[in-house]
Order: sequence, then structure tokens, then C-alpha cells
Amino acid sequence: MRRKPERAERAASILRGRPIFRGTPTLWAMACPVAAVMLSIQPTPLEAHEIITTRLAWTEQISRILHHRCVSCHREGGQGPMPLMTYEQVRPWAKAIKYEILSRRMPPWDAVKGYGAFRNDLSLSQDDIAKISSWVEGGAPQGRAAFLPPTPDAESLIEPPEPGAERLPLSGSFMVEENVTAAGIEPENVPAGGSLQATAYRPDGSVEPLIWLRDYHPKWHRSYWFREPLSLPKGTRILLFPRTGVSATLLVTK
Repeated sequence: MRRKPERAERAASILRGRPIFRGTPTLWAMACPVAAVMLSIQPTPLEAHEIITTRLAWTEQISRILHHRCVSCHREGGQGPMPLMTYEQVRPWAKAIKYEILSRRMPPWDAVKGYGAFRNDLSLSQDDIAKISSWVEGGAPQGRAAFLPPTPDAESLIEPPEPGAERLPLSGSFMVEENVTAAGIEPENVPAGGSLQATAYRPDGSVEPLIWLRDYHPKWHRSYWFREPLSLPKGTRILLFPRTGVSATLLVTK
């Protein structure tokens, strides 16, 4: 019998859209490699007599976390490899979800927490991680239907573009030539697994951390919208690190 940690790892690899396959393929598998991978990596099945040891429930706590942080990708027609909108969709993947969030591979965000603040931040708080982990280990109960929040509308999950934002290309060292208000920043040329750090130095000596990306995933390319607009007066210098090989776009209004 396959060991459970390995099974969780395999299921988690599908969850983030990168299935892995180990073992000796059968003749049927060699004829249909995609199906073979899916056959070898199955979500954890619902146990017939699951022991419930937690008061956390899908309807009361967990659905709210996933609806807020995960289903913009994990929905019908989204970037995620499977929808995670309902309890029936989530329950078979519960252990894989726990595996991914504890490793901080999901939800994909790439930006280092605390270096810039963003209103579209998808990363989980430590409290969110603890709740999901405890819920899974406690048997992943569904809870009472009366407490289930409304299912999010698919259109509301798509981040609207910032109206009227102009684009300033950034690379190396960039000098702001007129007063601007920065609404967000977007990585442009960052290699897979690479990093990008952008910092603004105002003329008055104040320093504004803009963003720090680590272990970047181009697949999840996005705009990072600042939680509050940032005032960058004329003479502000924006430095990118590393100084060469990376670039970004500052999204501004004037």
C-alpha cells in the first residue's frame, strides 16, 4: 500500500497544476500517459467512519477562507486545475490542501509579506492556516447548512483593472520626473524561481518598500495593487534589485 505522505504529495501536485508520476507504468499507462498520471494520483477519499475531533466546520469557517483566498483561481473556468467552491469539491482534496498551505505553495502569491501592502493579497494568515490544518486533522466536517455563506459570483472574483492607471517602465535605477501617485506594480521580466525587490527613496529621505518577489512563478503573473495609494514626489528614486536582468511596471495616476 502506498504511504499516505506520498499520496498527499501526489494529490497536492495536481492541486497546484503540476502532477508528478513515479513508479513502473503499465502497458495501458504507456498508451495513455495523461490518464495514467491521474490514475496514480488520486485525492484522499472520504473515510466511511471519519472521527470528528474539531468544532471547525466547512459551513462556518473554512468555506469563508477558501471563497476569499482560493476560488478566484479554483473555480469553473479558472486557472486552478479543479474547482474548490463547494464542500463536495473540497473534501476529497482536504489533505492535499493542508499539505500545500503548510508549505506556503498555495495560494500562489510570491510577494514577501511585510514588504509592501496589497489590497489583492491572496496569501493566508497564520490564523487561516491553523484553522484549515485543524479542520483537516479533525475530520474535515461539513457543518450545518444554515451557516453556509452564499456562493461567490464568478464575475465578482475577477480583479478589475485600475481605471486610468498609466504605466511607467522600471529597470535598474529610475528617477520620478513629476509628482505621481502609485496605485500598484507589475513584474515584467522576472525569471522563474527568480527574485525582484523594488524600493522607492523619496527626496525627503523617507523609504517606501514597494514589493519583494521571491521564487517567482510567471504562470501566476498579476498586478499587485497597493492597499493605499503611494505618493511619490518628483525626485523620488526607485531602485530594483538585482540591478540587471529584471524589470517591472509602476502603475500610476498623476
